Amino acid sequence: MLPVANFHLRDLYHTTVEFFTLRTSPYSASASDDGDDDHEHIPLTPRDLSPVPVQKECADIRVKLHAERTHCPRACSCRSIGASAAACTLYTMRRDHDTANRTLLAWRSAANCSSATLKDTREMLKSREVEVETLRKERDKLIVERHSKDRRPSLSLDRRRSLDVVRRHRSNSSQSMLSQQVRLSTDWSDQHEEDTPPQPYLHRRPCDIPADNVSTVSEEERAQARSMEVFLTKTDLWSGAQVIQAVQDLNSEILQFAASAVELCTFAKQRLTQPKISQVQNEVSSRLGSSLTRTLLARDHSQDPMLVQIALQGCISYCISRALSSFCIGYQSRANITLTQLYTHMFQSEPQPTSSRWRALAHKHIHGLHPELGDYAVNEMTETIFRWSFDLFLVCGSTSPQSNPSSREAFRTRFGSQVKCISKSACRIAQIIKEGIMSTNFEVIGADSGRMYDAQEMVDAFEDYETPKGTVLCTTELGLRCSTHKISAEPSQEEIIERRLLLPPKVILESAIDMLDQR
Repeated sequence: MLPVANFHLRDLYHTTVEFFTLRTSPYSASASDDGDDDHEHIPLTPRDLSPVPVQKECADIRVKLHAERTHCPRACSCRSIGASAAACTLYTMRRDHDTANRTLLAWRSAANCSSATLKDTREMLKSREVEVETLRKERDKLIVERHSKDRRPSLSLDRRRSLDVVRRHRSNSSQSMLSQQVRLSTDWSDQHEEDTPPQPYLHRRPCDIPADNVSTVSEEERAQARSMEVFLTKTDLWSGAQVIQAVQDLNSEILQFAASAVELCTFAKQRLTQPKISQVQNEVSSRLGSSLTRTLLARDHSQDPMLVQIALQGCISYCISRALSSFCIGYQSRANITLTQLYTHMFQSEPQPTSSRWRALAHKHIHGLHPELGDYAVNEMTETIFRWSFDLFLVCGSTSPQSNPSSREAFRTRFGSQVKCISKSACRIAQIIKEGIMSTNFEVIGADSGRMYDAQEMVDAFEDYETPKGTVLCTTELGLRCSTHKISAEPSQEEIIERRLLLPPKVILESAIDMLDQR
């Protein structure tokens, strides 16, 4: 039995003794009246217990019992709390361990998949290398065979000449054998000095004649083929998706500048008569078309300048598309026209790798001869964008910025870095499509003003709000088109030029004006 239980029983015993001692006095049972005097009298309680020592002992026991009762629950509770905390910690550790095992298994499976994929890729690469090596050997063999076929008529002609000489000398039987041999050797040497290198023997086998020449020619053909392989490579430094993304980024920069510039401008309800307005109007009409220019003149832009923003996007898009259509941005205009015509003719008549490599080399070496041409092109395009923007604001009745130099200079300072960023992006795209693309010919395009809408070649900017119809007012976002000169496998078929529209330009139609009036 536990010590605590014994302690409690002792306490119960001493408490009972104390109870009888304090509440009753000691007595003994007397003998009965019928003569049982010989029996001793048996006391019911001990006689030798005194109240004072018992009380003192009971008090000590109470103190001990109280101390035991006060300390024992705390210890038990502490032990129970410690055990529960240990169990909780153990459960958490087991759960973390299981999670780590599951993660490790997932990583192992992913690593196994990656290893298998890497192994398959290496095997495929080895097979491709073997195929490339086989194709190279076949190419060298075909080159040698073609060269041997080309030289075969000349060799047969030499053999015919030698046979004629032999017959002629054999027919002359009046001469001696010595003179015949001398004359034959003389004729043979004279003939081969004119046609072929001298040969030591008359009766040399024809199959042994071109052996050294064929080996030498094959080496020359291999070297020429390697140089042509480098020249006619179709490897592109940029993919089509990267070029499309570059054009989309350029369109975003144009949109941001147009929105910020128009938001900063203020427009008057009534146009002020200015002496140069007619000349500026003609220039804006040549860029945006007469229809949109008349609409800009007749419309009040003081409350809603949305049409001004659209026209500004059209001006900048037209400026960039015209610059990218030239052979080299910033180069002399006459030379650009000549180079563009030359490349167009070469693209239509030569294989794609030939025209692409010529284009890349010409564009690269033009910039090599004129290192400052890149900065000049950026500055010139930036100045053109600002000048066209001021002309448009003047036609729309802008009061800020005004036509005075101080107001325009403030506008240049405010948007100079943004417009220069647009010019740099355009020149970078020009360098990419001129020097970095060999497999095709990329063109940054826009839709001409006044052209009928064609859903296959353009996209209406407001097609979500209305049915596209009418003619094109301007282009707000540039597009991208690629042209490839393909040679047919059969000689009877004509060569074709395949054109694909990778990114259609976004346009504004005449029907959009009515929708803007309803706003």
